[in-house]
Amino acid sequence: MYLNPSTEPRGMIKNMKPADYAFFKENGYVSLGKILSDAEVEHFVHAFDRDRTEVEDHWYRIGHYQTVNCDALLTAPEFDNAVRHPIVMDCLHTLMGNAPCFSEICIRHMAPYDGELNRGWHRDGPKHWLEHPLRIGFIQLMLYLTDVDETTHCFSLSPESVEAEILETDEQLDRGGIVDLYGPAGTAILFNIGVLHTATTRPTQEERKTVQVYYGHPNRRYLSEDSIIPTELWRDHPDPEVRAFYNVLNNKTRDYLEHTASTGELPFEDTLALLRELDVKHRKRSQ
Repeated sequence: MYLNPSTEPRGMIKNMKPADYAFFKENGYVSLGKILSDAEVEHFVHAFDRDRTEVEDHWYRIGHYQTVNCDALLTAPEFDNAVRHPIVMDCLHTLMGNAPCFSEICIRHMAPYDGELNRGWHRDGPKHWLEHPLRIGFIQLMLYLTDVDETTHCFSLSPESVEAEILETDEQLDRGGIVDLYGPAGTAILFNIGVLHTATTRPTQEERKTVQVYYGHPNRRYLSEDSIIPTELWRDHPDPEVRAFYNVLNNKTRDYLEHTASTGELPFEDTLALLRELDVKHRKRSQ
C-alpha cells in the first residue's frame, strides 16, 4: 500500500535535493521525515504486533534491551513494502550512486523500561568503504512505527563527515557529540552503518517499534547471515528489478536451499525451526 500524491505526508523528502546530499556528506545520515501516512503506520504496526504474537518463539534478545525478528520477509511479507518504499529507494540510488540491493531486515521491539539510561556505541559491519564518495559500504533505514521523543527510547548517532578522520569511540563523541533522532510514527532515517551509533534506552512507559533495513551494493559481498531471503522475492517474483534487488544471497539463504533441495518446501513451523538452527550455526542466537 503506497500513497496517492494528494495524501502524501508532509515534511518528507520526495527526491533527494543537493542540500540533503550535502547534509549526509557532512553528517553521515539524513532524516527523510514522515514517509508513511497514518493508515500505513497502522498497517505495519498490525503486521508487527501479529508477528510478535504468532511467531513469538522466533523473536530473540539482542543488545541491551531489544528483541528482534530478522526473518520478517518470511513471517510478515508485508514488510517488503517498507523495504522497497519508493521514497527510500529513490534516496538510496542518489546516495549510493547505483541501484541498491537488499542485505538484511530486523523488526525490533523495545519494551517499557525503568533502569538507567544506556547507550552501546558501535559501528556496524565492515564499517566504511573508503573508495565510495560518501564512504558507504552499507546503509541502514531506521523506520519508526511509534512516536519517538525525549521521553522514549530512540536512535542516536555521532555525526561524522566523510572528510573527517575515523576515530575511536570516545574521541568521536568528543568531536561529533550526540544527536538523538526524534519523530512521529512513520519517520524514516538513512545512515551510513559505519557512523558511530546506538539505541538509546531510557526510563519510559512507552514501547518502541522499528523496522531496520540494511542495503548494500549488488557487486559487493553481502552484509550478514541474519535474514532469510524468500524464493518468492529473489527467484519467483515477476518483476526482474525486484529479483535483482533481492538476489545477493547470504549463506543462511543458501544453507536453507541446500537443506530443502531434496525435500521441497517445508511446513511453516518446520521452516522456522530450521532457520533457528541456522541462526545458531551462524552465531546469531544462542541454543
